[in-house]
Amino acid sequence: MEAQEILKRQRELFRSNGTRAVPFRISQLQRLKEVLKQNESFLYDAIELDFGKSRFETYMTELALIYGEINLAIRKLPSWSRKRRMPTNLANFPAESFVIPEPYGNALVIGAWNYPYQLSLIPAVSAIAAGCTVVVKPSELAANASRAMAHLLNDALDTSVLYVAEGGVPETTELLEERFDKIFFTGGVSIGRIVYQAAARHLTPVTLELGGQNPAIVLKDCNLPMAARRIAWGKSLNAGQSCVAPNHVWVHRSIEGDFLDGLRTWVQRLCGDAGEIHQRPVRIISDRHFERLSALIDPEKVFLGGHADREARIIHPTVLKDVTPEDPVMEDEIFGPILPVLSFEDIDEPIAHIKSRSRPLALYIFSQSRASIDRILTEVPFGGGAVNDTVLHFTNPHLPFGGVGTSGIGSYHGEAGFRAFSHFKSVLDKPCWFEPFLKYPPHSRFKRKLLQLLLE
Repeated sequence: MEAQEILKRQRELFRSNGTRAVPFRISQLQRLKEVLKQNESFLYDAIELDFGKSRFETYMTELALIYGEINLAIRKLPSWSRKRRMPTNLANFPAESFVIPEPYGNALVIGAWNYPYQLSLIPAVSAIAAGCTVVVKPSELAANASRAMAHLLNDALDTSVLYVAEGGVPETTELLEERFDKIFFTGGVSIGRIVYQAAARHLTPVTLELGGQNPAIVLKDCNLPMAARRIAWGKSLNAGQSCVAPNHVWVHRSIEGDFLDGLRTWVQRLCGDAGEIHQRPVRIISDRHFERLSALIDPEKVFLGGHADREARIIHPTVLKDVTPEDPVMEDEIFGPILPVLSFEDIDEPIAHIKSRSRPLALYIFSQSRASIDRILTEVPFGGGAVNDTVLHFTNPHLPFGGVGTSGIGSYHGEAGFRAFSHFKSVLDKPCWFEPFLKYPPHSRFKRKLLQLLLE
């Protein structure tokens, strides 16, 4: 397997301290950005073959985010990687205390198919910034995007620093048999468990970016037109194939009708209807996913949409009403352009429901009441989210992004990504001109009292 030979070279480079110097890391990031910029058309064409996605949406949801991460890492890397002084307690006086960021070593990044560039390369940017080498394994489902990354990056970059390994389940399984110093995985919970078990064999630290049933809660005091607009946009992005897309909406019963009308207006403005497409529709990634999503559409509960083109693998944005928590569409993460709407009378109902399920990756609150917002933010566990918006917290590199519980372990983006691929060595540096007598025998009641004064 070629990847094994590459990994051997990556280990040799790391052990030789070849990735330690900050200028070297910056040069690798600059080169990565340069290659991507020079080959944007090639990258756009690959995504179009996989998803039928427009260049504008590919730039907005893929390349722009990668460029932003690279720019931030280049700008901040000198400060992120410096030795940091820490306070020293009185018991250790005189001494200096500090932590030193140290790269884990050789990293494996397993990307997801729904945003094949950014979900593979943003973690790789973090790994390189931290001083690691990295093998990137994109998802085989987005086959053209995977092939494009491998072709461009393996030819233009130093594969001893970054290498793109193509393949499916057998190749991924082989990679997981290797001993890496850090594994970063983005994908579903079931595969996440397999990755976690493989990492445990070598006690390898992992970051798992998984998913979940991301709820949106729409309270009666919200800005209703804006709530409908932003939820419709968040759900229609990439045909709902986003780990942070709103999975379902809880809306106060008193505004349910107006909210549904608002959704209809904005879905039609954003996407058109079955006979009038306003922008290029994004395809469902595979026949298997198409069939799974089609089975979730209950014709008796369709408020809007419900149209599916099996040959083109396109499902028109679909809103379901009169949904209950027991309906099949509420069992798992939807990951497609289907939006169930549930109503509530008392805020306790959606809070109790969310808390009774696996912790979501994202949660969205629409309200003008700070008390209600603070209550939900305080009581409900979730990975991250937004107030009066959807999805866009993901695009802020200064916010750590990650899940909790079954929606993920660890976080990344910006400095959080640097930390995800770094170990912080703690060091106590003491001089030799003074040595306290308290720690040496003979021990006495007097020494014990002094220790209590120093330590308690």
